[in-house]
Amino acid sequence: MRINIAKHFLNRMPMRHAFSLVELSIVLVILGLLTGGILTGQSLIRAAELRSVVTEYQRYQTAIHSFRDRYFALPGDMRNATAFWGFAGGSTGTDAACYTSTTGTGTQTCNGDGDGLIINSGSGNTYRERFMFWQHLANAGLIQGSYSGIAGSANSYDHETTNSPLGKIGSSMWSVYNSSNTVHSGATSVFNGVYPSQITFGAIVADVDPYGNLLSPEEMWNIDTKLDDGLPAQGKITPRMRANCTVAANGSAITTSAADAAKLDAKYNLTDTSKACSIIFRNSW
Repeated sequence: MRINIAKHFLNRMPMRHAFSLVELSIVLVILGLLTGGILTGQSLIRAAELRSVVTEYQRYQTAIHSFRDRYFALPGDMRNATAFWGFAGGSTGTDAACYTSTTGTGTQTCNGDGDGLIINSGSGNTYRERFMFWQHLANAGLIQGSYSGIAGSANSYDHETTNSPLGKIGSSMWSVYNSSNTVHSGATSVFNGVYPSQITFGAIVADVDPYGNLLSPEEMWNIDTKLDDGLPAQGKITPRMRANCTVAANGSAITTSAADAAKLDAKYNLTDTSKACSIIFRNSW
């Protein structure tokens, strides 16, 4: 019996079929579901991050009020902090040896000047009260973490992870400042107005305050609307850098000019989806 080897070999090969339209449709549906799930997951994560900004701010507000009730002073500005937590250096808590010391351990700190502001703290380190603020709150057990109470190595306003709390959003940080009731006018960054008792939130910027933009105008509008009035140049919540984050009432661009600082009827630039905003919470205590 003659055997056709070629035919026999072909008959033994597995049959190969192309994808049918039904199979391709199923694959596309699965890919669509996966993509949709990823995008939904990203949206949920971002929503949780934005909620954390509100939650953290309210937590810090509560901590400040609790501190004042307990110690009859503002954290950082407290005249007798060393009586509770020891000296970081020197012997008085207000001398240059304390303010410039980097040898303190644990809760050791310095005293503030008790003027009701979170700015200066005597000789040595001009802005040390801003960092002792977080240290005193942590020492009192009112916030989580441990903070050095001193500026970073670059300069007297160098914010680092050792002296200021991080936010839940990546590369974000909280800061504090109280510039009294002086009216800001014609500034290149903020709108005209009074900026007392500030808690600020922004992206970390090397060697300075964390003022970098990390929220879209819509995200900032959302936070402003939940906690305040939804108006960027008025009320309690305002952008740290007004340009790009906001537009004039007629929709024209807001710039760093002195004239634009006076446009208190500005609104958020909701068509801009880029990260164009960081936050100042005014009147926080």
